[in-house]
Amino acid sequence: MMPDLTVAFVDLAGFTALTEVHGDEDAADLVERFVEISRQALEPPDRLVKSLGDAVMLTSLHPAGGIALIRRLYDAFGQEINFPLPRAGLHHGSVVERGGDFFGSTVNTAARVAAQASAGSVLATPPVAKVARGLGISVFDLGLIRLRNVEEPLELSELDIGERSDAYSIDPVCRMRVEHDVAVGRLGFEGHSFWFCSMACASKFASEPARYAEV
Repeated sequence: MMPDLTVAFVDLAGFTALTEVHGDEDAADLVERFVEISRQALEPPDRLVKSLGDAVMLTSLHPAGGIALIRRLYDAFGQEINFPLPRAGLHHGSVVERGGDFFGSTVNTAARVAAQASAGSVLATPPVAKVARGLGISVFDLGLIRLRNVEEPLELSELDIGERSDAYSIDPVCRMRVEHDVAVGRLGFEGHSFWFCSMACASKFASEPARYAEV
């Protein structure tokens, strides 16, 4: 009999842009820290099944445990200085275990859901969203979403479990979260302010603001 688990995939939004600007060494260091934070957020019987580049696959026994795990993880990310925003997707269902890894449609769906998430957001399928509502978490229905390589569209919801703050912005060049009080500088473009983690990012933006600005 196949067990049921809540599967979560979490990755770092904008990681490719960050690597291009800051280089492979800094990117590798950041991934190591990301995996370390993810491991520290675990509580029995949560598992960090594996890391895949800038993503981790996590499991919990039930949706409430998975939601609590992602909340702890996002809280921990919020304590990091100049760190990319995570994005996550959760799904609950049956899985196949082989050699300490998990396979099946539940795993595939969770990965596809995470790919739909934007920076800082947490997306979930109906079994997880239902539990989130019961826990008093604000849930925003997104409707039917067609996921890559999934035959039928799936109802997705966004869970409001991440901290929202006006104390940071997203560097428009490398996509890293930048706390305003430690930013190296700020530039304006078309009436909007943009904050930067490094002079390299500020210089790139200054040379081609329209390329990087999302206003």
